Amino acid sequence: MRKIAILGSTGSIGRQTLDECARHPERFRVTALTAHRSRDLLFEQVRRFRPSLACLTGAPVGEIPEDLRFCTFYAPDRLADLAADCDADDLMVAVVGIAGLRATLAGRKAGKRILLANKETLVAGGALVMRECAVDGPAPTLLPVDSEHSAIWQCLQAAGPNRLKTILLTASGGPFRSWDKAAIAQATSAQALRHPTWSMGSKITVDSASMFNKALEIIEAKWLFGVTPQQIQVLVHPQSVVHSMIVFQDGAVLAQLGVPDMRVPILYAMTYPERVESGVPAPDFPSLASLTFEAPDPDRFPALGLAYQALEAGGAACAVLNGANEVAAQAFLQDRIRMGDVYRTVAGTLERVGSLPADTLDQVLEADRLARATAEELLHRRTT
Repeated sequence: MRKIAILGSTGSIGRQTLDECARHPERFRVTALTAHRSRDLLFEQVRRFRPSLACLTGAPVGEIPEDLRFCTFYAPDRLADLAADCDADDLMVAVVGIAGLRATLAGRKAGKRILLANKETLVAGGALVMRECAVDGPAPTLLPVDSEHSAIWQCLQAAGPNRLKTILLTASGGPFRSWDKAAIAQATSAQALRHPTWSMGSKITVDSASMFNKALEIIEAKWLFGVTPQQIQVLVHPQSVVHSMIVFQDGAVLAQLGVPDMRVPILYAMTYPERVESGVPAPDFPSLASLTFEAPDPDRFPALGLAYQALEAGGAACAVLNGANEVAAQAFLQDRIRMGDVYRTVAGTLERVGSLPADTLDQVLEADRLARATAEELLHRRTT
């Protein structure tokens, strides 16, 4: 029986994590739950799973129903405190944005294994997180939940002495895969939210449409697997069956395949090193007809180039990229800008903010604050 705390329990990853807890009640006990603004759903989850701690981070929780007073509700600004205080073996970090960084560090310092479904934590604070998660023995303290990074992790289990040469990160291409550059630049949020294969939250769906999600995943992979940026390549794979691949030194290639369903990587992280039944069927290969791959077009999807640019710049450049993208993606979802403005805002912020130190959490958070302020200023100029 492992005790698990879920940060972001009302989002897509959080709900599926709870589904797997319910599927395997003999294996998991939920001890803490947090949500951003979905108060009623959080209350429903607390009733069902009976954690001892909970938190609504986006607003005061208000009156606690009498039947939920067995649970202690933390104030909105105490997510990191809950991550440290909760009685849990595992901390599922499924909150959106840089909010996951402080909570991840607090949970890890308190001895919890981190199940990371939050890209921005490693993008903004990769060096800090990996420093906290370094271990002398073989037991990992940080397990990836992203389908692509989970696939890489799974393939590495079979590596033996064969050295990794290249990581091939697959991308669906999103809804604009076949659109021309001019059409992508004018795309609206409603068009971006129509993802062809995955069902995800709005922010990550927008990032998928712009391919900023893959830019973030390039940075994430660099930290998770200790590789150079040059060892990470992106392949567009519209069917979303091959979740990522590794090319080894001897020329062998290992891939992890599965239907596009996040329950497999979620449960793999929850049960590692064991594997148990997830309720997800294997792909029906005869019905697939074909699996195709193509190189991404850097002219139509320039976000990928920004990832390599930020990694080369070092310091807090990746935190700046992330902060600016969060601001631009939110503006896009609010229909204040079109898709092309997302890239221009992030690129302009990187150019204006420049190189900043990222040796401490305060320095990373200050870079994030400056990036957001700069991005907002650029957006204001663009929309007035």
